[in-house]
Amino acid sequence: MPVEYRSVRFSYAGRPVLDGVSLALEGGSVLALVGRSGTGKTTLLKLANRLLLPDDGSVLVEGRDTREWDPISLRRRIGYVIQDVGLLPHLTVEQNVGLVPQLERWAAPRIRARVAQLLDLVGLEPAAFATRWPRELSGGQRQRVGVARALAADPPILLMDEPFGALDAITRAEMHREFRRIQREVRKTVLIVTHDIAEAFALAERVGVLGDGGLVAVGTPQEVARSTDARVRPFVDAFSEATRAVNP
Repeated sequence: MPVEYRSVRFSYAGRPVLDGVSLALEGGSVLALVGRSGTGKTTLLKLANRLLLPDDGSVLVEGRDTREWDPISLRRRIGYVIQDVGLLPHLTVEQNVGLVPQLERWAAPRIRARVAQLLDLVGLEPAAFATRWPRELSGGQRQRVGVARALAADPPILLMDEPFGALDAITRAEMHREFRRIQREVRKTVLIVTHDIAEAFALAERVGVLGDGGLVAVGTPQEVARSTDARVRPFVDAFSEATRAVNP
């Protein structure tokens, strides 16, 4: 398995956040995690790339415990997309996307070719966007650049922390379509964190719901939608109400 959590426990300042979480991500699949604030969604992401270490249990990436990985080597095997994108304002789009390949000492012509390939992939014309500064981009364009940067060194695993949460509704729907198109082409193993179960249902083959320190449901969107668990129903009911409002 590309990423596997085995009986993971983690606390912040003595407060339990995760209590015995076990979860495995299949290669080339997309799994979305939803849950209320403070249920450990982002913590699970940070455990995967060793920004955090579990108090107990283990997190395996490509079959190796994250404690055994060199942190830098591990993080370069894992792309990371965050809500505010985090583009470096003093670097152009081309420089932002090519940053990790540069750190990996790729030759300059290879970096330029990879950046052009990825800008094409995310729907940004290289000739028009490579030399722009982050401040010259819209929110949706910055998010596309963030995805391109995360894919730059061709990592097998992609972590996405509320990647589209700051976008307006129309741009967000566009990015959902783009994400599905890109995933069909690159087939990465993807773990997404979101507060929006509609987004989880739209993007992922499997959805996990976090609560009470653990996973209270994991399955296909259809399976999660049928759950009768009282900790899952508020998310599903909110999705159903929104759907009815659009299609009364």
